Amino acid sequence: MSYLNTLLFGIYPYIALVVMVVGTWARYDHGQFTWKAHSTQMLSKKNMVMASVLFHVGILVIFFGHLVGLLTPHFMYEPFMTAGTKQVLAIVVGGIAGVMCLVGGAMLAYRRLTDPRVKASSTFADNMIIIILVVQVVLGLLTIFPTLGHLDGGTMLQLAGWAQAIFTFQGGAADYVAGVHWIYKLHMFLGLTIFVLFPFTRLVHMLSVPLEYFGRKYQVVRKRA
Repeated sequence: MSYLNTLLFGIYPYIALVVMVVGTWARYDHGQFTWKAHSTQMLSKKNMVMASVLFHVGILVIFFGHLVGLLTPHFMYEPFMTAGTKQVLAIVVGGIAGVMCLVGGAMLAYRRLTDPRVKASSTFADNMIIIILVVQVVLGLLTIFPTLGHLDGGTMLQLAGWAQAIFTFQGGAADYVAGVHWIYKLHMFLGLTIFVLFPFTRLVHMLSVPLEYFGRKYQVVRKRA
């Protein structure tokens, strides 16, 4: 079990990050035409706006919450709040964002899998990634229950220690999470797997910022006769 823990949380994170970075670069370099969100709004607008807003707002809050929460060293926020306070804040904010993301994601997944026009234009990767994201959000919400059993912030410090050790190339990173609840480990493993899948799905559009839009020339559009 110690070897498996090291493999999954000491070695696999680097494999996932390398695949994401190299794969994303290769796709941008050789397949820019495929670098888009493949919007299906024109095919079916029913509940699209509400589902999309709930999903995207929720997932952005979750993403940046994880980014700041895991990679911010403890000494930087210790003068302002304890680890326990930070954990409660993460439960409240993450819980609300998670429910928003789950509701929106479930609506988008149902629409993609059942609407005939949307289903016909969807690829296997499109269907797979939305289902995986919904499952990942469910796992994230399930981590709230074991977290409520210990609000001292200890587990959060372990998870943050693991993430910071990975990104600073420290040895023994997997030891930080050796004893955490299995639901955290499953959530972490699926999160790393999403990194692996990132370059091969529509998720790459997250990296696109339309800066050229603000400096482009005006377009002449004729009115209908």
